[in-house]
Amino acid sequence: MRRKILQSRTVRDLRMHPLSFLLRILVWLSAAITVTILFFLIGYILYKGVPNLTLPGLFDWKYTSENQSMMPAIINTLIMVVLTLVMAVPIGVFAAIYLAEYARRGNKLVKLIRLTAETLSGIPSIVYGLFGFIVFVITLRWSYTLLSGAITLAIMILPLIMRTTEEALMAVPDSYREGSFGLGAGRLRTVFRIIVPSAMPGILSGIILAIGRIVGESAALVFTAGTNPVVPDSLFSSVSTLSVHMYALMTEGLYTDQAYAVAVVLLIVVILINTLSGVVAKKLTKQ
Repeated sequence: MRRKILQSRTVRDLRMHPLSFLLRILVWLSAAITVTILFFLIGYILYKGVPNLTLPGLFDWKYTSENQSMMPAIINTLIMVVLTLVMAVPIGVFAAIYLAEYARRGNKLVKLIRLTAETLSGIPSIVYGLFGFIVFVITLRWSYTLLSGAITLAIMILPLIMRTTEEALMAVPDSYREGSFGLGAGRLRTVFRIIVPSAMPGILSGIILAIGRIVGESAALVFTAGTNPVVPDSLFSSVSTLSVHMYALMTEGLYTDQAYAVAVVLLIVVILINTLSGVVAKKLTKQ
């Protein structure tokens, strides 16, 4: 009882300390500034964009100089997300499984790979765009195509998926592994029946972050996928996603209002994709 009283007095003294009070004010102030800026940006986009959401002009199947339809860009964005994830997720997840579960701990090569992945995560997207432009557009002569853009984005988000997956796997307690080995399970069964399901929330969080980066990317796609606002008929068609479509409308200077409308739709698409991903993540976690 006396110990609890002493602990409560210690906590009360720490809260009343001037430095602790100052830190609490700074934390609350930072949170208030962040939330204010977020709501200001969302409100400004909605204020400028919602009045310009004209139906059916902006949602026609074909883009023309008269309607500036964003429907092809919406379809291209969804296709780009699926293609990029199909290429990046398996490679990133299996690479993380090898680094966390199979590679010898303390290996210098593993440390080098982790350092390289963290470095690649901080490289600006325009650098990936120039890389894709040189390799896929010029060297392989694919020109501005959907496939060039998807591969470039897959390379760009690969370090993010790999690092988040590895951290999620390393966060699983070693007792899970020891218990599985003690029951006679092999390493492969332990990894895919015990470790990966336990780390699934962290893995899906990394995938959701990757989806957000794909949807909002424009610099890399301008140099690889092009700015053609049409629905693709093959992987070698030039396309534009929502972010690229908005960039093109803004740079032309003639369709600024329509660009704000595209920003509203882009915001809604990001929210819907993140919400859907979160629902799927919860269901997989429960299973």
